[in-house]
Amino acid sequence: MSFTAEIWKKNAALFETIRTMPFNQELADGTLSQERFRHYMIQDAHYLVAFGRALAVAAAKADNADEVVQFASAAHGAVVVERSLHEDFMEQFGVSAETFAATPLSPATHHYSSFLLANAWSKSYPVALAGLLPCFWIYAEVGRDIIGRAAKNNPYDSWIATYAGDEFHTLVREVIATVDRVAAVASEETREEMHIAYTHAAKLEWIFWDSAYRLEQWPV
Repeated sequence: MSFTAEIWKKNAALFETIRTMPFNQELADGTLSQERFRHYMIQDAHYLVAFGRALAVAAAKADNADEVVQFASAAHGAVVVERSLHEDFMEQFGVSAETFAATPLSPATHHYSSFLLANAWSKSYPVALAGLLPCFWIYAEVGRDIIGRAAKNNPYDSWIATYAGDEFHTLVREVIATVDRVAAVASEETREEMHIAYTHAAKLEWIFWDSAYRLEQWPV
């Protein structure tokens, strides 16, 4: 069994909790409120800046030139390409540039962003990658699941198509292959750290979507 197959199996129950959570169920049904989706989009756009920075740190730690390019390109995609996609969504759902700029990171976004950056800076290259993997892999699997059961004329069709699409899934397969490569030559101690980082980030994926569903704000 590959390392990523092992890590997916270990976290299968967590993924099922994410797949069936109210945010994703209602997104698939097309019944998710625009207010909740707007909250999600604003926070996700903030999060992507931190995700891009963490990818850039991983690129700097890569042990071969191909993976420097792989993760530097992924950082570019997170900050430029996906942010452009988010801007289209924001225009569609009535979020102005001023509203976005004035909206602070929610507690969940702050937590997830801080974890990714701390993990990328302070841990080894393999552990940094393991912490980044859930954002790729879980989104791809949620997208694949939702497109198979999405309501017709779903207002969130473009979001679903993005994360269920071949281009994104090709990128995810490449990241999975790299994680398997570095895990294959890592020590048992490092592999255990990779498990911990992956599971923590996967839990934060649930927290992030749940916080959007609850329209989370700072309580004080």
